[in-house]
Amino acid sequence: MKGRIMNYKGGRRTQYTNQLIVDVNECPNKEQASKLISNTVEWTTPTGKKIIGNVRRAHGNNGRVLVRFNKGLPGQALGSEVEIKED
Repeated sequence: MKGRIMNYKGGRRTQYTNQLIVDVNECPNKEQASKLISNTVEWTTPTGKKIIGNVRRAHGNNGRVLVRFNKGLPGQALGSEVEIKED
């Protein structure tokens, strides 16, 4: 399953670079997005390195999820594709 990185999780003065909001192509609502909790997410760098994360919770009502990665992702990751693997 594919998804697109939308933005970092953040507040007014804070930005968490290891937590990102991902828009999942096949999830139009919150109920289907909540079924993806604890699935593995994989982002590949342009050089081929893979950074792994997990879906933590649904975000909003439009099928987006909050993903927590082991390592912070660079700004170049915003807008790029991720692979969501079923566990």
